[in-house]
Amino acid sequence: MKATQRDFASVAPRAAKAARVFFLCGPDEAGIHDAAVRLVSLLDDAGERVEIAGAALRADPVLLGDEARSTSLFGDARHIIVRASGDEAEKAVELMLAGDVPPCPVLILAANATDKSRTAKLLADRPDALVAMFWPPDLKSATENVRMLADKAGVRLDHALAERIARGTGLDSRLAASEVEKLALFLDASAERPRPGTAAALDAVGASTEEDGFAPLVNAVLGGEAAKLPDELRRVRELGMNAVGVLLAFERRAAQLAQLAGRLGHRGDVAAFIKGESAARRVFFKEERELTRQLERWRGARLERLVRRLVALHQALLANSHDAELLLLHELAGIARFAAKR
Repeated sequence: MKATQRDFASVAPRAAKAARVFFLCGPDEAGIHDAAVRLVSLLDDAGERVEIAGAALRADPVLLGDEARSTSLFGDARHIIVRASGDEAEKAVELMLAGDVPPCPVLILAANATDKSRTAKLLADRPDALVAMFWPPDLKSATENVRMLADKAGVRLDHALAERIARGTGLDSRLAASEVEKLALFLDASAERPRPGTAAALDAVGASTEEDGFAPLVNAVLGGEAAKLPDELRRVRELGMNAVGVLLAFERRAAQLAQLAGRLGHRGDVAAFIKGESAARRVFFKEERELTRQLERWRGARLERLVRRLVALHQALLANSHDAELLLLHELAGIARFAAKR
C-alpha cells in the first residue's frame, strides 16, 4: 500500500489492520510523527512501545527481526518505532520479512528518505506493508489544520488568528497543537464548552515565549552569520531552551530548504526564485533575505549532508540527555562555521 498526505487519513484505518510494516518518509518530520501517532492509535492492541535507532540496525540487521518476534516482559503485545536515516533499516527489514513468523507492527520513521528509496521499494508491493510520503505543508493547509485542532479543543479561531499560529510555529503541526492546547487551557475551553479565541488571549499565552523564538538562532547558524552566533548560543543557555525543541526548528528549516531546492532545480538566481515563492505566498515575505542566504549555502549534496548531521544529532540528544545542551551547541557551531565559508 502507498499513501500521501492527501489520502493518508482514508488509507490509515485499513493499513493499521492489514499491514505489519509501515515506512513513513519524506521531508516533513512533523507530518511523519503525526502519522505514526495516528497509526499506533488505530492498532487493535499497540501494547508496549520499543524504540530502535536506525544506526543500531545498520550495525546489527538481525536485531529488528529478533525484537519484532519476541514478546514483552509480561507477554503482552508490542510495537516498534525505528528512527532511521535514509536506508539504514533496509537490510534489517529484508531479514525480518524473510522470517516465517509474522512480526509485531513496525513503524519506520525516515524523515530524509523518499518513496523511491531502497527500503520503500522493498515494501511498496507488499499487501502487509504501507509506504507513506509526507511533504511539508503550505501555509494554507497548515492554517486549516490549526483551525481543525482548535475546533476539536473548543476554541473558535478566525482565519487571521489560525494563520498567525501556523506561521508562528513554522508550519509544524506538533507545535501548533501545543499552542492550541495552551490557548484552550487559558480560555477554559472544551469541545462541550467552546470559547472564541482572541488576539489578546493568544498574546497572553505566547508572551512568555515570544522572545524565546528559535528563528534568530536558526538564521544565524544556517546563514553562516558568525558575528551573531555567540549571542544566539548564549541565549540558548541563558533561557534554558530545550535542546530537542531547538533541533526540531533546524529540522523544519532543513525540510523547507529541501522543498525549495527541489522547486529551484538548476536555476542559478536564488534571490529571484525566493521572491517568486514569496509572491506566490509559499514563503513568508519577511523571510526572503534569510531563505535566500540559506538556500545559496545549502543545496544538493551539502543539504543532504546537513540533513544527515541533524538526524544523527537528534539521535545523540535522545541517547545523551544529560549532555544534550553541550552536544547541541557544539554541533551548531560547526554547522555555522561551514555555512560561513560558502
